[in-house]
Amino acid sequence: MRRLATEYTANFAALEPFFAGNPTDRSAWQHAIAARERSPAIDGAVTTLLRAQQQARGAPTVAFEATGRLDDPRAVAVVTGQQAGLFGGPLYTLLKAISAIRLARQVEQAHGVPAVAVFWVDAEDHDLDEIRSCGILDADLQLKTVSLAIPATAPGTPAASVRLGDEVATAVDGLAAALPETDFTPDLMAGLRHAYADGRGLVEAFAVWIEQLLGDLGLVVFDASDPAAKPLASALFEREIASAGTTTSLARVAGEQLCDAGFHAQVEPLPDSVALFLLEGTRHAIRQDGDRLRVGDEPIDRTRLLTRLRDDVACLGPNVLLRPIVQDRLFPTVCYVAGPNELAYLAQLKQVYTHFGVPMPLVAPRLSATLVDAAVIKFLRRNNIAMEMLHPQDESELNRLLGDQLPESVDKAMRAAEDTIRDRMGSLTAAVATVDPTLGGAAESTLGRMERDLRNLQNKVVQAAKRRDQTLRRQFARAQSQIFPQGNPQERAVGAVYFLNRYGPALIDRLVTDPTLDASHHWVITI
Repeated sequence: MRRLATEYTANFAALEPFFAGNPTDRSAWQHAIAARERSPAIDGAVTTLLRAQQQARGAPTVAFEATGRLDDPRAVAVVTGQQAGLFGGPLYTLLKAISAIRLARQVEQAHGVPAVAVFWVDAEDHDLDEIRSCGILDADLQLKTVSLAIPATAPGTPAASVRLGDEVATAVDGLAAALPETDFTPDLMAGLRHAYADGRGLVEAFAVWIEQLLGDLGLVVFDASDPAAKPLASALFEREIASAGTTTSLARVAGEQLCDAGFHAQVEPLPDSVALFLLEGTRHAIRQDGDRLRVGDEPIDRTRLLTRLRDDVACLGPNVLLRPIVQDRLFPTVCYVAGPNELAYLAQLKQVYTHFGVPMPLVAPRLSATLVDAAVIKFLRRNNIAMEMLHPQDESELNRLLGDQLPESVDKAMRAAEDTIRDRMGSLTAAVATVDPTLGGAAESTLGRMERDLRNLQNKVVQAAKRRDQTLRRQFARAQSQIFPQGNPQERAVGAVYFLNRYGPALIDRLVTDPTLDASHHWVITI
């Protein structure tokens, strides 16, 4: 992780000017709750929209009830969100949703207000290559990718426009074939086949799946691509058009301040950019061009764009700088659960929230975890291996480990030989120098060759130990492939569906209820 994300949990004071408050400070929560009470969300309209979405998806009863609680004027929302990754996306997507559920429960208990966990599906994301794939570990614990064949689309096509056809059954079948069979596989695959069915939208399928997993825990899923949601954000869109350039300027200044403070700017918007996209099948960036605006190469008058917005509010969508403002205008957001990169760009938005008159919520880091079996934990502890030493995709740590396994007599003999060579060659170098001072360099070169030969012999011994101790190599590879598959953090590389297949409902129950988990650490967990 970059310094900003680590400092946020370890030294919040260094970042305090960029955020609304410290999520570990009770008084900050009281202030955030009061701010939401003074600035309510769109009364009634959002819950009406949510109920319609839930009805269409067949959401669990508990999720419907959670939506109803948002009608209470005292209610607050703990929001998180992510793009609609295939089969639920990487493990961290599940961790974000569970973090929101845990935090909403804590807020309700500690502050006595109705608190609802909301998952915002970023349905206008256009990175289809990333969205259409899911990583899993096969029976040999090798990382495999299952992908959905999406018909060729123009660059900038949002995920919400993708409809599933016959190809989705092929992808689900491919997942079923790649997953190791467990007692949980039949129910898991039945649920996936229901969610990822021919005729559904890709975003809708994701929402159905997340709702199946977590709706009974009170998670409310919101599909941000719903055309009925756009009128609720029209006032923000109009303000962005009328004051084009302000959002970008405020975010750029905050980015410069972050850099001056020793951090980094996650977003570096172009000076002439507007925080909106024009949606015409694909997303088109909008830029300033003097007193006018420009969409691609086409100039457009502000008044004309405002007229188009009023005629068809669904023609526009927010970019990364404006999306959080839209989200927190629609919902009474008291806290947003963020990943490390989100923390960084949200640090650039405090003044943007002020510009739009929307209270900036607290920002809480999501849970971060690596899920492994007990055998991996035992291996790491028994051999005194730090987890991060498995990150490099080479055999340096394995060589160290195997070197430690050499018989003590071999190790002592090697060290003795090294010491003897250095001692004797030191004496010889001094002696030959009395005969001819120029021979000192030749003696040192001879010592270097002898030391290299000794190291080569030592490496040969290590290689022989490798061949002899295949069990150790297998245990090392097993741990490395689980914790850092292909060199990537597990929570980013492996889909949550793999772990649900392996551990079943106990996984979600453990992550939701374990009181020891918190977001200030990365947890290594066995289920």
